[in-house]
Amino acid sequence: MNWKSPREFRSFTYRQSGFELDKKSGPDGHALLTLKKLKGETREIPVRFHRDLPDHSVIKELTLKKDATGEWYASFTIDTDAPEKPESEAIGPEDTVGLDLGVLNFIHDSAGRSVDRLDLSGDRERLEREQRSLSRKQQGSNNWEKQRQRVAEVHARMSNKKRDFKHKLAHFYTTEYDAVFVEDLNVRRILETSQNARTKAEIGWRDFLTILEHHGDKNGCHVVEVEARGTTKECAECGVETEKPLWVREHSCPACGFEIDRDWNAAFNVQQRGWTRLGVVHSEDTPAETATAVDTLAVSASRVCRGNLDRLSDAV
Repeated sequence: MNWKSPREFRSFTYRQSGFELDKKSGPDGHALLTLKKLKGETREIPVRFHRDLPDHSVIKELTLKKDATGEWYASFTIDTDAPEKPESEAIGPEDTVGLDLGVLNFIHDSAGRSVDRLDLSGDRERLEREQRSLSRKQQGSNNWEKQRQRVAEVHARMSNKKRDFKHKLAHFYTTEYDAVFVEDLNVRRILETSQNARTKAEIGWRDFLTILEHHGDKNGCHVVEVEARGTTKECAECGVETEKPLWVREHSCPACGFEIDRDWNAAFNVQQRGWTRLGVVHSEDTPAETATAVDTLAVSASRVCRGNLDRLSDAV
């Protein structure tokens, strides 16, 4: 192992012992963390929870990590009982939803909801300004270190916004439905294309799928990835494939005359493939035939970030 100076160590871990967590100290959402054997002394550190700890018998592990912004974070590892997922035979088609992931809209689901992509243009402009300022500083100087921390803070704020946005969406879908079907995207191949490479990388589809699976296990919901090829071309009503360039946002089937939003049609196909993959018992009717005839409900990303997504199902 290569030698490291003390300032290069940004994290350390306690395994089951050497620390105590007192949740009774201070107001709700706060606690007192006692670290033992730290430079021969006992250190008491006030901490603030970003969410309540689930019910558990014992904390298995504690990891403290220093972020690039200079902030310290404590991560607790605990054992919890995950709820059982319902059997596929007990799941009805109305208890499922198909998600189409896109660039113009982050999500369009089979229930008719369309969630906008998170707008980070303001943060991106500030990041560019801070990075230009950093490039003019002498590397290693005190001014350079202060400016590096400002750049890190902008990066952290953008990452937190994207993570919060995805967690809230994943929580909504996995608590509202017994099964969530989503496209199994080949993200690496998509990012290798020349069009909108930065936008596609910033969206973070694979990160969202990972978060969705995590919430599925936590909330007892099936999260099933299905084949993504052909979901946009295939008609959800009759199955006939129709070539459509990206700028065409409406699906109009030349065979059966079925007309609907392009992404909504893809979400119906994702749901249909999910039924087959999971083994959900359903009639021979297509999702498009059994869906309620309503217009698409557009939801802004800012509304999701404010946490008002929990009652959207009542509006559709």
